[in-house]
Amino acid sequence: MEAQKDILILAIESSCDETAAAVVRNGREVLSNVIFSQIDLHTVYGGVVPEIASRKHIEKINQVIEQALAESGKGLSQMDAIAVTYGPGLVGALLVGVSAAKAVSFATGIPLIGVHHIEGHISANYIENKDLEPPFLCLVASGGHSHLVVVKDYGEYEIIGRTRDDAAGEAFDKVARAIGLGYPGGPKIDKLSREGNPDAIHFPRAKVEENEYDFSFSGLKSAVLNYLNGCQMKGEPVNAADVAASFQKAVIEVLVEHSLHAAREFGFDKFAIAGGVASNSSLRAAFERECGKREITFLHPSPIYCTDNAAMIGAAAYYEFCRGVRSGYDLNAVPNLKLGER
Repeated sequence: MEAQKDILILAIESSCDETAAAVVRNGREVLSNVIFSQIDLHTVYGGVVPEIASRKHIEKINQVIEQALAESGKGLSQMDAIAVTYGPGLVGALLVGVSAAKAVSFATGIPLIGVHHIEGHISANYIENKDLEPPFLCLVASGGHSHLVVVKDYGEYEIIGRTRDDAAGEAFDKVARAIGLGYPGGPKIDKLSREGNPDAIHFPRAKVEENEYDFSFSGLKSAVLNYLNGCQMKGEPVNAADVAASFQKAVIEVLVEHSLHAAREFGFDKFAIAGGVASNSSLRAAFERECGKREITFLHPSPIYCTDNAAMIGAAAYYEFCRGVRSGYDLNAVPNLKLGER
């Protein structure tokens, strides 16, 4: 599905704690990708504070848009569409991006396209894998989502597995906090795990009886907390690196096992990962190894396109644009937006 001429899209992302803007050509070529991260602001609180995130988005949104246009070498008048994440995410944070996109669209007459955040994560795979086309299977693993998605076509998805409780990234953050690593948990556990023994402690791997592709991480999180409490009560020392490595191994085994079981059952020979947890080096290595054994092509974005960014929103918006999808000025933030809804 391609347009006849080059399509330039200015994309905006503000669903959580990154204020981002990008200019993307034809869905796969990133001309600029500007991200202002708020991690330092939220670290002292041990997680994202929605009110602080919203205020910082207001402060930075115009700056990142102007910088994205400047770095792309293109003017606003050259844009064919303005794309923006409108859900899911933190409602206040989403509203800042949506309001900015609507204002730019209204002032210029450039069409507006609302984009689903998870669809953006999936579409990040198109940026560096230029030949990738649907259908394929994709695992979206982040702080808020653990979805196993059949990508039937551009903009057409079927969720075959999802988390029943904590998302994978959420479990990383909570365990990191428990062992004193602080926020953000994922990268810190990934780093500390390299110094630990992943077989030092056996933590449970949950299976969900009703759906073999669903995930559950709250039991694993509780097992880690119970282990730490047990050590404290007995006065035993805790090897944080071993705890991190053993916990991470348990998460990775579940994600890999469920994903590749689904790939086999559904007959996919292309498998992709997306979302913040997809930047975890051990997870990538495990998928590389296991996909190789099964002759499945393993695809993944660079880490910069795994965490929240606007380039992925521009990639997703291109295919919506080609399908004739446009949003009205009544576009609103939808914090619990389901994949496939509009």
